[in-house]
Amino acid sequence: MIQEPTKHFEDEDITIYKVVVGPIDNNVFYMQCRRTGEAVMIDAANEHDLLLELCRRFNVRTILETHGHWDHIGAVEEVRNAGYEVGVVAEDADMLPNYDYLLEDDTVVKVGESALELITTPGHTPGSICFKVRDKPLLFSGDTLFPGGPGRTDLPGGDFQTVLTSIDSKILTLEANTVVMPGHGGDTSVAAERVNFPAWLNRGW
Repeated sequence: MIQEPTKHFEDEDITIYKVVVGPIDNNVFYMQCRRTGEAVMIDAANEHDLLLELCRRFNVRTILETHGHWDHIGAVEEVRNAGYEVGVVAEDADMLPNYDYLLEDDTVVKVGESALELITTPGHTPGSICFKVRDKPLLFSGDTLFPGGPGRTDLPGGDFQTVLTSIDSKILTLEANTVVMPGHGGDTSVAAERVNFPAWLNRGW
C-alpha cells in the first residue's frame, strides 16, 4: 500500500505535501499551486515507485535537487526515465547520475501561479541550494540548516565556515517568522536559529 504524504502547509495559493523516504528518513516535498494544479518535487531521494506515484497525483512538472549527496538523489535516474526533468546547481551536477538543466543563484522556478526563488547556500556541499517560496515566509533548506545548526560539513566538499557564511548572509536575513523545512526531521524558523547562531560559532561545528 502506498505511503500517504502529510499535508505540511496550505493556504489560498499553495499546498505543500511531505513524505519521508529511504534508510535515513529523507524529507521529500511537493509544492502544488492550488489554482492550476501544477507542482514541483524537491529532492528525488529514494523509493522511486512511491515518488513517481505522487508525481502523477500532484501533476509534477519538474524536480529540483537541493544538493548532490547520495541520500537526496537515489531516485533521480528512475524519475528521469519516467519523463520528469531534474534540475541541479552546476557545482553538484557531477554527483548526480544524470540531470536535465542547471539552476543558478536567483533562478525563479514557476509553480503554476506561484514560484520558488533559488538561493545558493554552499557549505554542506559546494552546490547546496535552498528554495524560498515567493511572497511567503517558507523556505526549503535541504541539508543547509536544521533545528539547532547547519548540516554536516565533514563530508567531501563540505566546509563549516562556508556554510555559516551562507546561513548568516542568505537565510538569517529572511523574515523572522520564516518557516525552515529541512531535508531531514522537523521544521524550525529563522527567529529560532538566529538565537542559536553564536553557539554554532563557539562550538565550531
